[in-house]
Amino acid sequence: MTDVTVRVIGGPTAVVEYAGARFLLDPTFDEPQTYHYGPVTAVKLTGPAVRPDELGPIDAVLVSHEHHMDNFDFSGREFALGAKRVITTEDGAPKLGDHATGLRPFDRTEVGTVRITAVPALHGDPELGLRNGPVIGFVLEADGAPTVYIGGDNASLEVVSVIAERFPGIEIAVLNVGAAKLPARGDVFLTLTADLAARAAALLGARAVVPLHQDGWAHYTQHAEDVTRVFGAAGLGKVLVDARPGAVAVL
Repeated sequence: MTDVTVRVIGGPTAVVEYAGARFLLDPTFDEPQTYHYGPVTAVKLTGPAVRPDELGPIDAVLVSHEHHMDNFDFSGREFALGAKRVITTEDGAPKLGDHATGLRPFDRTEVGTVRITAVPALHGDPELGLRNGPVIGFVLEADGAPTVYIGGDNASLEVVSVIAERFPGIEIAVLNVGAAKLPARGDVFLTLTADLAARAAALLGARAVVPLHQDGWAHYTQHAEDVTRVFGAAGLGKVLVDARPGAVAVL
């Protein structure tokens, strides 16, 4: 079975090397700044640990959603527009060019030998998730490789249950944590809390969990130390891969 590597760049952004292909997740390469869109203000606190020109070849950019700056900032959009291929939501693809493939939940496409299935994600509670617009995660499968679940900005354990039932062989989960909150969106978590991430890991039966989306933005209310503590208390310390920005995890 081939190794999977995850190079953590910061925020929701990482490079996943899988079955001979290299995928960039939710590119955010801007330097620290404040963004205003609609009623929302989001503050980026740190720049990327890896610059776009240091990434090497990328076979496809996987964009969970293109309408929120903390998952797809100005530099990330510029990178995606010049990429070989982009895979995102059905709503987002027309905004990103002819090389973008739009998927609805449980639609599939391929990159090389990798089968990519879009899976549901709920960006908040059921009411807010609908207002937050379409968001997807991804499941990667390939012969001789472990199945990988990339959660995107999903905050729902119920959604994870559906994915675990549909894909019972998931071995590696890349989860957006951070317990994100924005005043304009009310007292609702927009991504997984550390506790929900630990419960998601148990539901999936994953042997390795790589947390993203836990650093670099002011609206993340939990950070790596919180995730490490909660996973340890849940008896899942050996499952958690504590890879901080700039690190490469080999799984």
